[in-house]
Amino acid sequence: MTTAAYDAIADWYEEFASDTASDYMDRVRRQLAELLGPGPGRCLDLCCGTGLHAAELRRLGWSPLGVDLSAGQLRYARTRLPATRGDAARLPVADASVSAVTCVLGHSDLPDYPAVIAEAARVLAPGGRFVHVGVHPCFVGAFADRSDRERIVVDAGYAERERSFRAWSAHGVRARVGAWHVPLADLLNAVTAAGLTLTRVSESGPDAIPDLFALLATKPAP
Repeated sequence: MTTAAYDAIADWYEEFASDTASDYMDRVRRQLAELLGPGPGRCLDLCCGTGLHAAELRRLGWSPLGVDLSAGQLRYARTRLPATRGDAARLPVADASVSAVTCVLGHSDLPDYPAVIAEAARVLAPGGRFVHVGVHPCFVGAFADRSDRERIVVDAGYAERERSFRAWSAHGVRARVGAWHVPLADLLNAVTAAGLTLTRVSESGPDAIPDLFALLATKPAP
């Protein structure tokens, strides 16, 4: 199996996500809770990383399971939830076997996010929920200058879908592992192309221009 980019920084990321970026992660989890809502049922956390959102999923009444490509991050994740190593675009999960699927801050780490959403749809039981929470595709990325909190300048790089290591901070995650950009239309079209019904979208951020974008979609009953 391919070596994951996060293997080399797993220890750093655990500290960064738990401490340095804890306020940001709290906002992320609020978005997750608002859209996912209460369980019960099995919830598959795609790209679970170090498993930092498992406690929130349990608080909501779900039974979390995790999948991630990074063996390094799974060392931490397995202390927080049952988790296996796997490719999110080829999930080692049976059809229609889980009640919910979440992907939190994962889409910019995936070269083919539409394929991942299609897999999420495959493993969801009818009536199941898919929740995406990620950086805002219009206002966060290598194409966006966020040096002025009240005015984001977006350049022509918004149309680029290649992996980029350009980042506003030389000390953050993206400078270390890079990011794939998924324009907003690509993201929403991937949801509907997978046969899911888009139910709700949400934007949030600490300033006038949001830095998070989230959506809830459901799998129709046959």
